[in-house]
Amino acid sequence: MKDIDCVYMKKALELAEIAAQQGEVPVGAVVVKDSTGEIIGRGFNRREYGRSPLTHAEIVAISQASKRLGGWRLIGCTLYVTLEPCPMCAGAMINSRLPRVVFGAYDPKAGSCGSVVDLFALPYNHKPEVRGGVLQSECADILSEFFKDLRQQKKSR
Repeated sequence: MKDIDCVYMKKALELAEIAAQQGEVPVGAVVVKDSTGEIIGRGFNRREYGRSPLTHAEIVAISQASKRLGGWRLIGCTLYVTLEPCPMCAGAMINSRLPRVVFGAYDPKAGSCGSVVDLFALPYNHKPEVRGGVLQSECADILSEFFKDLRQQKKSR
């Protein structure tokens, strides 16, 4: 699979790596302006650092992209994220009018684009197009390694 979605998912994976290095759950996200291909928002999980449940990678990237564009509507943009969005992040995507969402690994515990629930299928006023499973193995592997290391650290204490 050598398409443009893979290129941007690799950028999101780079951000997930930064999160892991900082002890955060390794999820990364980028928002791309489709007409130019420019990344206008970047984010990785910051919940531990910020002591806030709101600083998911997607929320950080959406917020940065909105500031960059000077408005809350992200029309003409695509969000790439390494893990299937949770309900909060899916809601932010609906509210920011993102037309397209691309994610890597599926999340059977909190995924809201089909795994647990599909919020985009509900009768909200906006329904983003979704593509899941892009670089799925790479996105799942970084999460698996992170939690494996975390379990090892807890055993060592």
